[in-house]
Formats: sequence, structure tokens, C-alpha cells
Amino acid sequence: MIAPGGEQYPISGGGYTATVTESGGTLRSLVHGERPLIDGFAEDAMASGGRGQLLMPWPNRIRDGRYSFDGSTYQLGLSEAGRHNASHGLARWAAWSPVTQQADTVTLGYRIVAQSGYPWTLDLRVTYALDGGGLTVTQSATNRASTPAPYASGAHPYLTVGAGPVDDWTLRLPGSTRLLTDADRKLPLGRERVAGTPYDFRDARPVGDVVLDHAFTDLERDAAGRAVVSLTGPGGTTRLWVDEGHPWLMAYTADDSGTPRRSLAIEPMTAPVDAFNSGEDLVRLEPGATHTVSWGIQAG
Repeated sequence: MIAPGGEQYPISGGGYTATVTESGGTLRSLVHGERPLIDGFAEDAMASGGRGQLLMPWPNRIRDGRYSFDGSTYQLGLSEAGRHNASHGLARWAAWSPVTQQADTVTLGYRIVAQSGYPWTLDLRVTYALDGGGLTVTQSATNRASTPAPYASGAHPYLTVGAGPVDDWTLRLPGSTRLLTDADRKLPLGRERVAGTPYDFRDARPVGDVVLDHAFTDLERDAAGRAVVSLTGPGGTTRLWVDEGHPWLMAYTADDSGTPRRSLAIEPMTAPVDAFNSGEDLVRLEPGATHTVSWGIQAG
């Protein structure tokens, strides 16, 4: 009997334990001591709502699955058929293979081969590493094609700090600008500064009844260039950080899912919604080039 997520890759170090799955190179669980830091899923279950998955070679949505690049137009499959979008990349249900594994680290890889709608071959890698500072996730892509490829990446962990709902949890999210999207298809309409709006979490405050399904940018960063989100609740504090390769953070209270407001997805993204059409923060990945970014989660 094979688990829905395929092979399981457990790692531990620095007081943390984690499990990564073959399916999607997905982060299924992350625990500090005995406290879960993410709202993952059981070994005998599939990931739901993007839970813990890697979003490559694009995060979020592409309008109508259609885009142009270097003078040619491409049509992707509509993986979010209800909204007529291509969503969350091409690798989140693929079988990733182990590259290296040690007690505290595992690296998995997956090759996206040229296909309809994305005629480039990319070698994807993800490394999950644990130490006393928590979990560090490093995502990379190498272009094996003979022409430049459009590329962006993201991930979809749901943070938890105890029993929900999220309403009474305290959130600090250092984003000064919010991407505005339409209610039906969740596609960009513009942007606004968060100052004076219900979406200003630059100073820590309870989530309350705010519905979050928004990308934030203009991120405040520390001296090391990291933007840090903190979430505090009855179980303690969980923090997620992103490096300078991530100009965007998506926050999602999952009100339209099967587990509304049970946890809070904080999604690192290198580009915003529909970047394959807008070109904003989209990476032009040259032949032979590698693009690498990192993010992580730690207990407070």
C-alpha cells in the first residue's frame, strides 16, 4: 500500500521534526518539540487547498491559462477550471525524487519536460534543512532548454499556533501594499497602500473578522534582508521569513475552503498573481541559468 503522498522523507534537527512527501516535494508536517507549526495533513491523506505544496514554475494564477513570451503565445491547461485560470504551476502533484538525504536535510528534484503551454525543460530542486533556527527551504530551477523561459516560484504552507479559529490570533505581516483582485476570478485589478485599511498588519494585531486572500508587497525587511511574518496564538508564536528573492507574500484565511479560518496560509512568492501576463517580477531564466530563493519557518 502506497500513501497518497507517495514516499515519506522524515528529517529532524535542532528540536524540530518535519516530513516531506514524494508527491509535489510537499512539506506535510513541521513540529517544534511537540507543537505543530504548520497545519499539514495525515500520511494517509492527500494535500488539500495547496497545503504545503511547492508552486513552480509559477505561483498563484495565470488568466485564462494564456500568456505571451518572446513573441509567441501559449495556452496552458486550466487547472482552476471554475475560475478559468491556470493555477500554482506544473509540479505540485508530480513525483519528486530524492537527490540527497541526511538526518536533518533532504533534497528532492523533479524535471519539468517541455509540454503544451510550457515548451521548456527545467530541473527543479528543493532542499529542506532543520537546525536550531528552524526550517530553511531552498527552491531552485535550472533552465535546460535552448531558449529563455518565464519563471517564478512560491510555496503554500498553512501556519498554526494552536486551536483555531484564526480570529483571535495576532498577526504581524510587514507588507505596505496590497494587490487588489476581483471577487470571482481572483485576478489583479490594481493595488492600494494598506495604511488606514483593515489589511494593515504591519503592527501586530488580532486577525479579527478580516478575510484574507491577498498578496502583499513593499515588504519591510531586517538587516539581513529578510521579511518576517509572525503569528501568535494559544500555542505560542510561529514565524515565517522570506529572503530578498521574495518580493511578495500571500495571506489566506481559507474562508472559501473546506477548513475555513482553521489556520493561516502565508505563501512566499517571487512574483504576483498573473505575472506571466504582467511581467512584474517575472524571471527571464536564460539557458543554463539557475534561479534560487530561500524561506523558512521557526518557533517563536
